[in-house]
Amino acid sequence: MEKTNGFMEAAFEEARAAGERGEVPIGAVVVRDGRILGRAGNETRALNDVTAHAEILAIRRAASAVGDERLVDADLYVTLEPCTMCAAAISFARMRRLYYAAGDVKGGAVENGVRFFAQSTCHHAPDVYSGIRESEAAEMLRAFFQDRRD
Repeated sequence: MEKTNGFMEAAFEEARAAGERGEVPIGAVVVRDGRILGRAGNETRALNDVTAHAEILAIRRAASAVGDERLVDADLYVTLEPCTMCAAAISFARMRRLYYAAGDVKGGAVENGVRFFAQSTCHHAPDVYSGIRESEAAEMLRAFFQDRRD
């Protein structure tokens, strides 16, 4: 089993399912104490909601499952570097760790772009681990957008 105990694979499953629905193939899972509390793939098109990113939906579902908006000691696994909106949600939820696959030079906000967690206005920053199955995630996104262009 991979070093992320299979949780990144669950995020990839959500990403693949999102792609099959015609959504940008990004998936996320929230984990605490070895149990998935929330999982989602992008649903922006299905819900006509620009905030329906995989991370936001997984965080919402996890918070609902535990009955608390704070997800202290929870970890997020996602297939693409979170954008600014998602990084803010991760911070506000007080998540412990963020694991992500591919970096996002255009829209990422963790190690690219605004580097949200490094800002003095960020109240909580999770531990960040990147590059887990990076080439696989990047290829999934490349193939999705190439299919749309063809």
